[in-house]
Amino acid sequence: MSGPILRELKHHAPFTIFGAATGIIGMVLCRNLSYETAYRIFYLFHPLHVFLSALVTAAMYKNYKTKHEGQKCSIAALLAVGFAGAIGVATLSDSVIPYLGELLLRMPHAEPHIGFIERWWLIMSLAGAGIAVAYFWPRTTFTHAGHVLISTWASLFHIIMAGGSPLTLLAAAAIFIFLFIAVWVPCCVSDIVFPLLFVGKDGRKACSGG
Repeated sequence: MSGPILRELKHHAPFTIFGAATGIIGMVLCRNLSYETAYRIFYLFHPLHVFLSALVTAAMYKNYKTKHEGQKCSIAALLAVGFAGAIGVATLSDSVIPYLGELLLRMPHAEPHIGFIERWWLIMSLAGAGIAVAYFWPRTTFTHAGHVLISTWASLFHIIMAGGSPLTLLAAAAIFIFLFIAVWVPCCVSDIVFPLLFVGKDGRKACSGG
């Protein structure tokens, strides 16, 4: 699967660069936001990211299971793949990687803000809703693009919460890199790589065009 995975990462890199660039612009425009406001906005974008991630992950799994392997998609398996892929990867993208960047940049209010712990009822509900939509409407193209952009802004407001000093050029460059990494690899892993780990050889051949 290395060939298809690398092609997908390369294909999505330009859009992720655009998303990270909008994140830097957003940070400049929102630099005077209070911690409380940034926290509320983070908990708007992060749950939406979880919803879209669950939708795309579950839809990808369901499509390859039913269309390329000719098998019935187990609801239990769909729930397991959708929840694990969405919550695990969204947490890595929106919270863990930005938090590591905040620590390296020595931001004064760096905190992890793990959504499925702080607001477990909201995150679990949105993940379940995304999986339900995927079961009845397993589409991935538009939702993946939306997923990448929403993830960028969730990561952005996580970083804004940790701020407290003016944004220097060096800090902006470092934040751009962390936004790119936080979105590019986790989102592609969640939407593409993770669900395909659970399909058989026929599904993987379909992905690679074999």
